[in-house]
Amino acid sequence: MSVTALTIAGSDPSGGAGIQADLKTFSALGVYGMSALTALTVQNTQGVTGVHLVPAKFVQDQIKGVFADIRVNAVKVGMIATAEIASAVAQTLREVASSTHIVIDPVMVAKGGSPLLDPQAVSSLTNELLPLATVITPNLEESAALLQRPVAKNREDMIEQAHLLLELGVQQVLLKGGHLSTPESPDLWVGPTGQQWFEAERIDTNNTHGTGCTLSSAVAAHLALGHPISDAISLSKSYVQQAISSADQLNIGHGHGPTHHFHSLW
Repeated sequence: MSVTALTIAGSDPSGGAGIQADLKTFSALGVYGMSALTALTVQNTQGVTGVHLVPAKFVQDQIKGVFADIRVNAVKVGMIATAEIASAVAQTLREVASSTHIVIDPVMVAKGGSPLLDPQAVSSLTNELLPLATVITPNLEESAALLQRPVAKNREDMIEQAHLLLELGVQQVLLKGGHLSTPESPDLWVGPTGQQWFEAERIDTNNTHGTGCTLSSAVAAHLALGHPISDAISLSKSYVQQAISSADQLNIGHGHGPTHHFHSLW
């Protein structure tokens, strides 16, 4: 029987981030991908210039429609845009996905700096959606916004903020350190049994559009395939590193180009 994963997120018509990145990642890792759209964006490698929201009830109907027919091994949640959509997604997942791995990437700002989450939606995201997650995957700016604290500047700050995120009711945190000003790009996992660093060298490329979406969807795919969380993160980190290191081969767009999701297949 096929292994499946559902992404609940916004659309990126340029194909580098959002549901397009998620579906590419699922496919590259051997998982059958499905999607429920929360928003349509006007977006390319140079930024986001428009957002059209999907009605919250229709978002719910998409999710319920998938679960009513298909066994879902994992769910990835990305851009949810508003408090109403966050509440609708949380309510629906509580109803239909209580035994399913849920990976939440709290997307707040696009690569070019455009906001993708209404500031008023942060409380709904924090109080209703995050506690449902098997693991959340914020970057340093997203962690700071969730906690209303300054952005972490070093590993000690990352450890402190990851533990504070657990206090919000989150089961596990994968705090991404790609925004640190260091030669390395370390990610920190913290859970009920301890913590673990996942190390990687920083790759010199401008083509990193969609890396956050790609990592979270890779974690969801590997959880769907039955890997324990540590292995799921390690395998996902390796996949994203290779996708970034191969990104310049694509030569897509004039801004922050996409990673190469199919680096091992093309």
